[in-house]
Amino acid sequence: MKLKPSPPTAAAQSLSSSDTRLLVRETLRISANLALAPPISTDMSATERPFSKDTRFGGVIEDQFLDSSLRLICCEEIGGRRWQYFAESNNAVRGGDSMKLKSSIRAVSLQSSQAPVDELIGFIRSYVVPEGFPHSVAPSYVPYMTWRALKHFFGGAMGVFTTQTLLSSLGVSRNKSGAGAVTINWILKDGAGRVGKMLFSRQGRKFDYDLKQLRFSGDLLMELGAGIELATAAFPSLFLPMACVANVAKNVSAVTSTSTRTPIYKAFAKGENIGDVTAKGECVANIADLLGTGLSIMISKRNPSLFNTFALLSCGYLMSSYQEVRSVVLHTLNRARFTVAVESYLKTGRVPSLQDGNLQENIFSPPWKKNRPIVLGPRFKDAFQDPNWYLAVKPIFEKEQYIVTYNPSRGNVYALLKDQAKSDDILKAAFHAHLLLHTICTSNKKESSSRKREHDLSGVVLSPRDIQIRIAESYKMVSALYGSFADKAKEQGWVMSEALLNPGRARLCELAG
Repeated sequence: MKLKPSPPTAAAQSLSSSDTRLLVRETLRISANLALAPPISTDMSATERPFSKDTRFGGVIEDQFLDSSLRLICCEEIGGRRWQYFAESNNAVRGGDSMKLKSSIRAVSLQSSQAPVDELIGFIRSYVVPEGFPHSVAPSYVPYMTWRALKHFFGGAMGVFTTQTLLSSLGVSRNKSGAGAVTINWILKDGAGRVGKMLFSRQGRKFDYDLKQLRFSGDLLMELGAGIELATAAFPSLFLPMACVANVAKNVSAVTSTSTRTPIYKAFAKGENIGDVTAKGECVANIADLLGTGLSIMISKRNPSLFNTFALLSCGYLMSSYQEVRSVVLHTLNRARFTVAVESYLKTGRVPSLQDGNLQENIFSPPWKKNRPIVLGPRFKDAFQDPNWYLAVKPIFEKEQYIVTYNPSRGNVYALLKDQAKSDDILKAAFHAHLLLHTICTSNKKESSSRKREHDLSGVVLSPRDIQIRIAESYKMVSALYGSFADKAKEQGWVMSEALLNPGRARLCELAG
């Protein structure tokens, strides 16, 4: 006997229909996801990629920057940190009726950010130790500076009590609390000056590079500080802040004078008599200072106009300071003297003598001046904005330890240095940069004649092809002229073994193999 299956109930029919629709929807959703997902490969997605470590430099970068649209073109080191530069060509730009890819440069740091403690230590080191420490100084430097610091510590502590005693002896205030307050104000004034001295000491090797410019700038600050001290008579209620500012200016001037004194005396000494030359020079300065003090005491008894007297003495001080630094004849080539030597050679074929080169040096060009037509040792990202332009210029300098280029958007000539660049390479790079600048200026006579400044390239408009031609031509000229320039400079007495051109710290590194 056959049993007929019982018909499904309405609830069962409704459940089956609902399950079927749900199953269809899920199937369609999964199929769509599979169709849109990238094929499974050894490369993980950008969101799931771990950090990749560069085995050559020990840096850590994200793998998402190693996309197929990015091409590694350059590596750079600055201040112990490594950077990689990639050519990126995924920006579509419409040109007429067609689409083309526009290349750009992306910079990637190979090191993770430093811990706050490490940054603080690096900041302190930049103030208390010379550049390149400990390799740039003798082993005895550390114990000497340790004991010197202890000596100044005890000297500073004694100074508080001696100052308080002197002010009390002068009858500043018979009240102990009043004398203490005056002493504290006086110590704060001196303390502010010491802080300014410490901060300015970070200039470091600039005292070696541009000592004339810094020496004259320091004397200007000395006069500024003296003027502010004089103004305290008109604003007695602002004595402490004005005195602090004046003392900062005068202490910065003192740092400049002390730091540049030895190189100047070294230029005068012939042989091992620098100690004798320094002692006699300081003796002459002290005698002149005493005579000036005596003259001012005699003049002050006649109650002359304070402003007129100060203005007259300031003019004499600054004029003497300018002539003082101009009279120094240095044998080394810093940025200003090198510019004088190269420009004279390119125009006349002769290198100026030591006396003429030093006299023509621009004293009013401070080392922190930014708007210079030539940038030596810049960052890669400042010199190049287009990777194709870098790849076109790079083969020209394959055998050199530098790369010279012209950036029309910034109006500057850039001389990038490689990590193996030595002193002579830096001199040659600077010579090439000056020659390229000279070539660009002379080839655009109409534009250059209408400019106010001789090396102002703001109005020069050159196509990339023209720039590349001029760079290639300048390279051939440097190969033929630099040896002659170096020989003639040595004949005139210039020291070519040391480069005091104050280049930037950025260096181009070899790419990881």
